[in-house]
Amino acid sequence: MTVTINDLIVNALPLPVLTIGPGYSIVHANTAAEAFFDASLRMLQRQKLTDFLPFGSPVSSLVEEVRKRGASVSEHRVDIGTPRLGTERIVDVFATPLGDASDNVVVMLQERTIADKMNRQLTHRGAARSITALGALLAHEIKNPLSGIRGAAQLLEQSADEGDRLLTRLICDETDRIVKLVERMELFGDERPVERGPVNIHGVLDHVKRLAQSGFARHIRFVENYDPSLPPVLGNRDQLIQVILNLVKNAAEAIGIDATDGEITLSTAFRTGVRLQVPGSQERVSLPIELSVSDNGPGIPAELMSDLFDPFVTTKVQGSGLGLALVAKIVGDHGGIIECDPAPRRTTFRVLLPMHRALPGIDADM
Repeated sequence: MTVTINDLIVNALPLPVLTIGPGYSIVHANTAAEAFFDASLRMLQRQKLTDFLPFGSPVSSLVEEVRKRGASVSEHRVDIGTPRLGTERIVDVFATPLGDASDNVVVMLQERTIADKMNRQLTHRGAARSITALGALLAHEIKNPLSGIRGAAQLLEQSADEGDRLLTRLICDETDRIVKLVERMELFGDERPVERGPVNIHGVLDHVKRLAQSGFARHIRFVENYDPSLPPVLGNRDQLIQVILNLVKNAAEAIGIDATDGEITLSTAFRTGVRLQVPGSQERVSLPIELSVSDNGPGIPAELMSDLFDPFVTTKVQGSGLGLALVAKIVGDHGGIIECDPAPRRTTFRVLLPMHRALPGIDADM
């Protein structure tokens, strides 16, 4: 068998890639696909894609949709778990026409996105280990004693000399800092449904940019790359401001206060073909609204990428490691996903959100 340069390239990819022919036959599979399905290429070619999928899997209809549209389509959080593959195999599926005269479709699988991983960590950990339970515990057991400590320090400050006042002020400042940390962790325990409506995402971005330019990012140049025809997002404006503000603040801190060429790019786009399965149901929601925050800082260390959205993971000396964890939670509560695209001197955080669909006779408040 002759090995072409294309075969070498496909086999070098770390993600499973399959070429699907008529009748869901498997025409070709790369090395990662052989490992994923625990079968050799010859064995895979003797079977159909549907033989490896659960009955009624959306992957089958995805292949047919690509053939019908002649365009790429992707779906997120698709469960292809079977007794053969394992009881739970959550993947993102990317399908595209091969581009030749045949009806062959190339299918790429990616096990569990960063957003899925964060969602599982925040909702499926045991109560004792969960950040939700930890936040509630800290709020109950720490905030009340801290209030007493701060009050006592303030009383001592009234009769203390100048030197001792520095110490009482230090006590007050440190208790305030701990209270703020606990309050941020309390947000993880808020399981109330998010009140959502039509939100002009460009208004959110402009608001955050003004905040940043008047404070922590006054030394950084902002570049806007907006799609002016973008429809409103289905979201909560205050929470979306918090998401973008966190991402922009992280970008500014990555660039540093001494940078003379710091640049943050804010982008929006309308993307078709991206869908997400709602956890706990068979409903699939389109996520066509894409917003991105990019910076030209030094980038994210490779060893942190797999745990980037975990609580307490940070590269900052004084950081709490809760910012991106909270961002992932808010985006997840909105039914969206967040991804990080790291590159040298260009780190991009990309958020995909659902579009607001106005009811007949009701105008969207943009």
